[in-house]
Amino acid sequence: MESEKIKSTFKYAFGPGLILAAAAIGVSHLVQSTRAGADYGFTLVWAVILASVMKYPFLEFGPRYATATGESLISGYKKLGSWALWIYIIFTVGTMFAIQAAVTIVTASLAVELTGIDLPLLVWSIIILAICIGVLIKGQYSALDSLIKVVMVVLTLSTIIAFVVALFDGHSPSISEAPTVWDVAGITFLIALMGWMPIPIDAAAWHSLWTLEREKQTGHRSSQKESLLDFNIGYIGSTILALFFLGLGALVMFGSGVSFSSAGAAFAQQLIDLYTQTLGEWAHWIIIICAFSTMFSTTLTVTDAYPRVIKEVFRVKGRRKGNSTLNTYQGLMIGIAVFSMLLLWITGSQFTYIIDLATSLSFLTAPALAFINYRLIFSGLTPNEQQPKTWLKVLSWLGMIFLTTFALLFFYWRFLG
Repeated sequence: MESEKIKSTFKYAFGPGLILAAAAIGVSHLVQSTRAGADYGFTLVWAVILASVMKYPFLEFGPRYATATGESLISGYKKLGSWALWIYIIFTVGTMFAIQAAVTIVTASLAVELTGIDLPLLVWSIIILAICIGVLIKGQYSALDSLIKVVMVVLTLSTIIAFVVALFDGHSPSISEAPTVWDVAGITFLIALMGWMPIPIDAAAWHSLWTLEREKQTGHRSSQKESLLDFNIGYIGSTILALFFLGLGALVMFGSGVSFSSAGAAFAQQLIDLYTQTLGEWAHWIIIICAFSTMFSTTLTVTDAYPRVIKEVFRVKGRRKGNSTLNTYQGLMIGIAVFSMLLLWITGSQFTYIIDLATSLSFLTAPALAFINYRLIFSGLTPNEQQPKTWLKVLSWLGMIFLTTFALLFFYWRFLG
């Protein structure tokens, strides 16, 4: 009987958690986690784990609310109050073009490495977005769900293989060799690492929408147990992969003396080159497949998430009439892609400043989004029997304290330090 339940869970409910993991495993893992290992050895393992634990409740509330009520977090924000919905809208609109452009151009740089076709990165970015849009328009959620499962298998296997090889062929860095993280440069990097680890809190709303789409696709109303199992597999898996990337950086790059570029695309190229030089030419394809899978999965999920979120905002605000769901989704996806590429074209080499602005807003908004999710899940809008247990409530309070302190530290070191 138990095996039947497990089989049913993986057949009907399994999927949204992997999509969340695919969205999480991007620049934060490939660039930031690897750089953490490269610059500090294994000394920042605690930071990856701490950030993931403290953000856990607020991201878990996404699938919890969706299965408890049959509606998205965005609908919940509207019922909680216009203030809650507007905070989410302002954050989303303020960052989506920059984030879409950033993940796409890093993927484009890896496409050059993978194919050997040296087109301008803007052209590659347009090609990659066109592929993502084509996949999503044709199949919407079902295409995303199917492709992400394949990509995540490739990503996980290639990352584990690379780590195991590095474990035997690399060197074991000593903690005493690592520079201190408790200076201006170290604190600034630590904040950036934890701020995006494993994913910004607003992605909880993405997950709630993917959970509802999965139910429409399968015709199966997931239980809370099924939905949270799916979430935990994806969330814990993305955290473990972050540790693998940190380990790769520590085993392969720590102490190499290489100066890494602060730009994501250039860093990705340096990453592949250094891995190949250290592990051997045979490792090139393992590393490039691992890296490209990482970024393509992120680009694909982000390309789906933002139009899905904005479409839901239109719905809850009563701005969409008739049965125009598909056309709204298609139009928003193309529109967001066009404006993201326009932003990339305009900013050019100054694009890192746009990313800094987006991440700053993300860090400073995180406590507010955490509080909104907490208020919603412990309000009368969520049935009492579906609300979290006491330990998760306590962890939520600790998480809000952590995120508030984190945001204040970021503000101080960024603007006053």
